[in-house]
Amino acid sequence: MKEHDLIFQAKRNDQKAFQILFDSNWDYIYKFQLKRTGSSQIAEEISIQTFTKAFDRLNSFNSKFTFKTWLITISKNLHVDQLRKEKFHNKINSSNLLDSSNLNIVSTIPSPEEVMISDQNLDEILIKIKSLKKEYRNILQLRFFQDYSYKEISKELKQPLNTIKVKILRAKRLLAERLREY
Repeated sequence: MKEHDLIFQAKRNDQKAFQILFDSNWDYIYKFQLKRTGSSQIAEEISIQTFTKAFDRLNSFNSKFTFKTWLITISKNLHVDQLRKEKFHNKINSSNLLDSSNLNIVSTIPSPEEVMISDQNLDEILIKIKSLKKEYRNILQLRFFQDYSYKEISKELKQPLNTIKVKILRAKRLLAERLREY
């Protein structure tokens, strides 16, 4: 199947088309980010974010360009955004630390109100996770509650690594949709 056919099918929520687009472009995007970041963990995270954003905005894809070019643009922008956030965060932290008038110690212990809000949010998230298909519940539990790596999940579920990445991507997207409904 040709790329434009796959994109057309993916726009119609064809999961096989998503999988093929992901599999055929993963290495390219990952290697691109690995060269930029020098970190396999950061490269993997930005690559996953790239596909998440691309698949969420697939209807805005301009067929005048190749799909890889579009993915690279998204990936590059995500990396630049991340660098800006880090630079901003580091600038605030370093300027606050150097200013002797800001030596007031602030408690990092959450207030009772903050604890209650956090617990309510966690309860709502857990309810929404329970509403997902069992396959997605399991994969999210392994990833976020048991802190398994993608490779560990792949071994545990006896599925290829790229399949696990796509399933986590889908599960996160479905969970985000359900949380927006709240």
